[in-house]
Amino acid sequence: MTLKIINHGLSTSIQDLGRPGYFHLGIPISGAMDRFSLRAANLLVGNPEGAACLEVVFLGPKIEFTRDAIVAVTGADLPVKVDGEPRDGWASFQVKAGQVLSFDFLKSGARAYIAVSGGIDTKPALGSRSTYPIGALGGVNGRNVETGDELPVGTASNGKAGQQVAPALRRLPDNPARLRVLPGLYWHRLTEAAGHAFFDDEWKVAPEADRMGYRFRGGRALEFVDREPPFGAGADPSNIVDGCYSYGSIQVPGGSEPIVLHRDAVSGGGYFTLGAIISADMDFIGQLQPHMPVKFVKVDMAGALAARGERRTALQRLREALA
Repeated sequence: MTLKIINHGLSTSIQDLGRPGYFHLGIPISGAMDRFSLRAANLLVGNPEGAACLEVVFLGPKIEFTRDAIVAVTGADLPVKVDGEPRDGWASFQVKAGQVLSFDFLKSGARAYIAVSGGIDTKPALGSRSTYPIGALGGVNGRNVETGDELPVGTASNGKAGQQVAPALRRLPDNPARLRVLPGLYWHRLTEAAGHAFFDDEWKVAPEADRMGYRFRGGRALEFVDREPPFGAGADPSNIVDGCYSYGSIQVPGGSEPIVLHRDAVSGGGYFTLGAIISADMDFIGQLQPHMPVKFVKVDMAGALAARGERRTALQRLREALA
């Protein structure tokens, strides 16, 4: 079976849970920006949680099916249609051979996930089908999905139509979004007043927001503690001698606009990082639209670990509900 891409929308890519284990070589994990939504879509159609899906940004594609399949769309509120007839999001439904899946205009969120029973079956690269265009890995010959592509689908699993994820089990950001931050190695570079301002101010998502990183603006510029620049760091107080970055690291080039590094981000560089978004909140970032208000919330390690446990519990409840 193949999926015929009549129109690829704005930006549609193949994503799974990524390719861990290569970050030290400069190859990011990639994979779904909203991992919970991808897992939910797969569970709805009977796939393994990490099967490859289509990640859709802002504007949905139009897809013709060459075989009957069970389909689910999760994540952003991007109204679903089959041959022009509405279907529910966060629910499994049947699409018959020859029918066309399409979408109305986005209502909320930023990224939707389309799972098809059997999973997208393109050739893996380094153990993952996730698209990483900069490295020409995964996806469709290393690129995003384009109009005219025909995507292979694996052997259908035991999915069935009519399953649904209850609203209470869906994980989407509030408005304003709250992103919890664990201060990190270079926090001492900020003045005490600047540290308070970062958490007190309301920020907004900038238009420069993609799979590599999300930029935020609107808060006060950060002030740095005076120092003698170390050799190789440069004169700008936000510069350091090159260091490693973790997923969720927050750089602030020039002290003006924070950038949260995400799934396709680089693994190191010469900007200081004031801390990192905790792992439990990384999915939320993938659902933020430009200009959406955001509050950064300071947590300690105990709070970060507790949030990770809560996220793990939410995922287990999802599994049980769809078993």
